[in-house]
Amino acid sequence: MFYVYVLANPENLRTYVGYSEDLKRRVRENAQAAHRDWKLAYYEAYLSETDARERERKLKAHGSGMVELKKRMKCSLAMVNQTEEGRSEKGQPTV
Repeated sequence: MFYVYVLANPENLRTYVGYSEDLKRRVRENAQAAHRDWKLAYYEAYLSETDARERERKLKAHGSGMVELKKRMKCSLAMVNQTEEGRSEKGQPTV
């Protein structure tokens, strides 16, 4: 499988779009590098590497594609922000 993923910054909800053949490894690498506190907010899985790379390219190159995707994942982005504010992913306060 090939993945296109979106990381979200809990502080300001900026997003980063990436591509990977190994999503778990790539998210781990991002967590250790430039996007340390960012959370996985969304991903799409493809059988075709060509399809995944094309989707990533379109999301990065065309602002309208990313705007539409953010509309679809509005609740997920809100959950990333709640998690940062001391809440669990289900919206319950953490202890």
